[in-house]
Formats: sequence, C-alpha cells, structure tokens
Amino acid sequence: MKIAAVTICLCLAGQPIWAACADNKVTIIGDWGQANFTVEIADDYQERARGLMFVEQMPTLSGMLFIYEEPQPVSFWMKNTLIPLDMIFTAPDGEILSIHENAVPGDLTPIPGGDGVQMVLEINGGLSARLGISVGDVMQHPSFGADAIRPCDEKTDS
Repeated sequence: MKIAAVTICLCLAGQPIWAACADNKVTIIGDWGQANFTVEIADDYQERARGLMFVEQMPTLSGMLFIYEEPQPVSFWMKNTLIPLDMIFTAPDGEILSIHENAVPGDLTPIPGGDGVQMVLEINGGLSARLGISVGDVMQHPSFGADAIRPCDEKTDS
C-alpha cells in the first residue's frame, strides 16, 4: 500500500485557505485551522473489510476514507492492524460526530462510531489530538453531497 504525505495548512488570521478537492484528498476544517490528508478510498465491502490491515507504517498526513452508501451505525475493530489509529466518524453533511483516538493494534473490541455515520477517516493514532481536531469540526471531500457544510468548490477562511 502506497500513501503519499501532504503538508498541513493552518489558517492565519484573516488569510483565506483553499482546500484542494480530489478523490484522494480530505480536508478537515475547525477553529484551529485546517489539515489536508492524502487518502485511499474504501467504498465497497471488500475494501472496507480489509481497511488498513497489515500496514506497517503510514506517512503522517495520510489515511483511509471509508465511504458508506447510506448513513448508518458503524463499528470498527483492529484485527490484523499493526499501527495505532484515530477514527473520525462523520455525518452525511461532513460534520464530525465522534472521534476514537489511539485504537490499539490487534484489539478485537468493537469501536462504535454512533448512528448516522456516512464516512470514517482513519489516520495515525494521536494525530487528531495533536492537530486539535474535535467533534463539530467539518470534513470536506467530493463524496459529500449537495448538503455538505463545506462543499468542495467552497473556499474556506478563518
């Protein structure tokens, strides 16, 4: 599995920041600024079942975006996962509903994301706290529909 890293962009007071929307990019926007991630997509049963199993390391601002056809309750586990992960669960409009930090590699305990989850972003463990990502922040990706809080063609500013 090959995932490229991207640099983080933080908002500076009064200076606009534009998110580059592409299928392999996810932007998270909050009061703290924004972070851009390069992602692989898992949008079918087989890809979602494999997830990041057997990945030994991942560049800092990379991850995997799990996309579901409909909002639903989802639960993850860490079977055959070798690195700690943060799981960011989002609503159909891109709002972050919940975050599970530092999921333990190999742990089979279910990690529920709650109801109404449309997408889940998995990133390196501890990164969401280091960046300041929190519930209520917004994820931006082309897969969010017309009701997205931050549509992909929208410019973001602080």
